Amino acid sequence: MEFLNIKVLDENGSEVTLKDVVKGKWTVLYVYPKDNTPGCTTEAKEFTELLPEFENLGFQVVGVSKDSVKSHQRFKEKHGLKIKLLSDPEAELIKALGAWGKKKRYGKEYEGVIRSTFILNPRGEIVWKKLNVRAKGHAAKVLEEAKKIVEAS
Repeated sequence: MEFLNIKVLDENGSEVTLKDVVKGKWTVLYVYPKDNTPGCTTEAKEFTELLPEFENLGFQVVGVSKDSVKSHQRFKEKHGLKIKLLSDPEAELIKALGAWGKKKRYGKEYEGVIRSTFILNPRGEIVWKKLNVRAKGHAAKVLEEAKKIVEAS
């Protein structure tokens, strides 16, 4: 649970830890590669659309990428996003979560962010995770998992 103490930047540019963000709440934490790219925009819009349903279950939805605070602010404004976005410029949190690794694009291999989602309980423990997800339709699948977790607890 070391990852809970890693410092990231919130939407106002303030340094916070993931523990500060979780604050005793059920949390959907999704890791995405880049603001304003087609897949990441789709995913963020779908999470925003389903946010009221997540909130009704007692969940908050938080996205994290390496993008700057300014980039996140523009991304939210441009697409009317209602979810929290965290900036992890050094990818410390992303790496600690295991959402970093080898990727391939156009036949070239490189290291980068692996689109992943984690559900954290109010103590900040990961109770569900999915690595290497497809953006489209993913938020709805996560909502189904959140419902199952709430019913079971």
